[in-house]
Amino acid sequence: MATEVKVPTLGESVTEATVGELLKNVGDAVAVDEPIISLETDKVAVEAPSPVAGVIKEFKVAVGDTVEVEAVIAVIEEGAAPAAKGAEAGRAQEERAEGKQERADTPAPAASSDAAQTLSPAVRRAVLEHGVDPSTIKGTGKDGRLTKEDVIAAAKAKQDGGSAPAAASGVPAAGAGERREERVKMTRMRQTIAKRLKGAQDNAALLTTFNDVDMSAVMEARSKYKDLFAKKHDIRLGFMGFFAKAACLALKDVPAVNAYIEGDEIVYHDYVDISVAVSAPNGLVVPVIRDAQDKGFARIEQDIADFGKRAKEGTLTMDDMKGGTFTISNGGVFGSLMSTPIINPPQSAVLGLHRIEDRPVVVNGEIVIRPMMYIALSYDHRLIDGREAVTALKIIKEAIEDPTRMLIDL
Repeated sequence: MATEVKVPTLGESVTEATVGELLKNVGDAVAVDEPIISLETDKVAVEAPSPVAGVIKEFKVAVGDTVEVEAVIAVIEEGAAPAAKGAEAGRAQEERAEGKQERADTPAPAASSDAAQTLSPAVRRAVLEHGVDPSTIKGTGKDGRLTKEDVIAAAKAKQDGGSAPAAASGVPAAGAGERREERVKMTRMRQTIAKRLKGAQDNAALLTTFNDVDMSAVMEARSKYKDLFAKKHDIRLGFMGFFAKAACLALKDVPAVNAYIEGDEIVYHDYVDISVAVSAPNGLVVPVIRDAQDKGFARIEQDIADFGKRAKEGTLTMDDMKGGTFTISNGGVFGSLMSTPIINPPQSAVLGLHRIEDRPVVVNGEIVIRPMMYIALSYDHRLIDGREAVTALKIIKEAIEDPTRMLIDL
């Protein structure tokens, strides 16, 4: 008996996705709920599972196809049908899928000797995540193609002090002085990021205000309590918890920074849902710490650590990123000294954090060296006045420089 596999529900207001990877081949046996196709939506990757146990008879889609919710994407033959029979029946379909994948992922080669490797989205993510050169890895997939396992094995060999497997013979090494180009279709997530950020510039009156923060008090508190904190809560005490709680103070006192414009109305919130910008293999994602105003440092740090882990694994869900009233983006982890972050629509403000570095400052008439950080607040000037933006940033600065304020709600 043949059973159709359909595109699952992707989330609120999400009606279509792009086929990112075929996780199985025609003729492969699958178990109930075993993922067979990875689908890329505007924000996350979603896996489509098999509803029955059986053998994959046919794929109705290829990598790069756009599919809608409830569209049929594969056919499963229930029971233990011989894999060879299923493979023979679907061979033409598989070849069509591979051909389409190659057209979607790589440019038309100028000559056969310059043909570039074809990398599936999953392999590309693994290459970016592990920082390896795909041209130095020998592929074990069909026709010598790289698999995700090949990349992971090469990264492990590199970490252990060995060298990556030799490049596949079908991929020639670049000659001296030779210059190459690669044309790769943007992922659905990258397209969405581009549209949203450009939309923010087009629709909002963006302005950024800056301040600098003496991080001495927070660094001293972390140094004094980090071991006890980790022992009690089983999580590392980071800087983000301090800034999240400081932001909650600021948004309480300046509610416009926690609001947004909808039509000719302003929507205010009596809660703070903080979107935290997290780097994922295929782009920036912003999962949400909900009701941050009611959470302690430990819970906030646990949420952030969980988001970072799942972003790396590609297991964040649409619900994780839905909503959000304010965003914190930490470019300092990449070494940024100063930036003008762009708001995350429909939000009206974003706090940008940057690297900490020792700088000379004047304290009580004397020049001293202190660990300083520049902070930036970008905001929609249609809703937030300059006075309100400066006040909110000043509250954050004062709370970080004197963390006791966060305990006594000042």
